[in-house]
Amino acid sequence: MRRLNKKSLALKTVKALDAFPKIPEGYQETTSSGGGVSILCFLLIIVLVITEFHYYSATDMHYEYEVDSDFTSKVKITIDITVATRCQAIGADILDLTNQGVTQFGRLQEEATYFDLSKNQRAYWEMIQSINTYIKEEYHLVHKLLWKTGYVAFPNKLPPREDKPKGEPDACRFHGSLLVHKLAGNFHITAGKSVQGLGGHAHLSLFGNEDKLNFSHRIENFSFGEGTPGIMNPLDGDEKWTNSTRQMYQYFIKVVPTMVDTKSAHLDTHQYSVTERVGSAIYWSEV
Repeated sequence: MRRLNKKSLALKTVKALDAFPKIPEGYQETTSSGGGVSILCFLLIIVLVITEFHYYSATDMHYEYEVDSDFTSKVKITIDITVATRCQAIGADILDLTNQGVTQFGRLQEEATYFDLSKNQRAYWEMIQSINTYIKEEYHLVHKLLWKTGYVAFPNKLPPREDKPKGEPDACRFHGSLLVHKLAGNFHITAGKSVQGLGGHAHLSLFGNEDKLNFSHRIENFSFGEGTPGIMNPLDGDEKWTNSTRQMYQYFIKVVPTMVDTKSAHLDTHQYSVTERVGSAIYWSEV
């Protein structure tokens, strides 16, 4: 009985213990402003908890490098380039170290078009250029965000022209895909059409009028591999203007296969770096 009384006394003592004494109700006064402050504090706590949870569960990008040992598979190249010369006077071709021509890899479509953009097209083009410039300056941090979130709603096509220019089309658009070996190669757009003969590869021009050649160009898409969300290629939005008929533009590209594996995206794509050279051709210009 004594033990039971001692336990009851100890329990009462613990219940009576109050480290934070309550203020008597007579001293308290409720106001609307005080209630508003309490609600704001409660909402702030909820926001902080949600933010910390997202930070804890966010994907952290880690990079690993390994040698690509797959030599037998082929790589898809997607090309969409407009050159300020009529299709009858120029041609596109690709060669690799095996000296195989474009007929082995596929053919690009040639479409007569106008080189000058309409108002809506120019606005889209300037947006693509500004985004690409931002990505280059920020060391591809935007790519990290797009890969993590699996973002797919990025606009990737030039809008249709809303007006009809006067006169005949003055430019040629080369677009399509080529399936090539994993070898060093050369893709070029130059004067004349491609001819594959017994002695090698050449371009034959039936017009011979160099004054009508102009290799000002606009690159809407130049990519390797399948189309992938969250990828802005270095040459997308590139645009070059010249008044010379002998201007030559060269791009030297190094391609790296890239695999991205996150909670939101599983990508098997390619990235590339590019350097440029501008010079004068002896007989014709090429892109």
